[in-house]
Amino acid sequence: MANPVKKIPDGYTAVTPYLTIRGAARAIEFYKQAFGAEEVMRLASPDGRVMHAEIHIGGAVLMLHDEAPQCQAFSPQTLGGSPCSVILYVEDVDAVVKRAVEAGATLTMEVADQFYGDRAGALRDPFGHRWHVATHVRDVPEEEIRGCVARMFETAQT
Repeated sequence: MANPVKKIPDGYTAVTPYLTIRGAARAIEFYKQAFGAEEVMRLASPDGRVMHAEIHIGGAVLMLHDEAPQCQAFSPQTLGGSPCSVILYVEDVDAVVKRAVEAGATLTMEVADQFYGDRAGALRDPFGHRWHVATHVRDVPEEEIRGCVARMFETAQT
């Protein structure tokens, strides 16, 4: 009996972000510089546009392609922003955020210790995608997190 095909291929997880980007080739270079990405695959059209690419960041797969209006695939720049963000866990959030800003990202939230146990900051990359970059620094019980959230809403209402 032949080995069955794996339903989720090796190296992939059940959920994989797939970004639509205006300037995907430039974005790949940015992600290499900012986040240490490794390019794994790139399929280009005859005019050089990226039809499909895969990069690895910290062991995770991120897929991306150039904007394709004819396929209803629009970038955040065309749409005026994106309602989604990518969360990237790293060993040293301060160093990664600094490197991303130096590479051209815009800092949207300073790196700071968060009540839920992460040290985190936020960025918008030059292509309009939002990134939350974090290093987990403390395990926090769920009840403590819920208490902090409740206090935040109490404070906001006074």
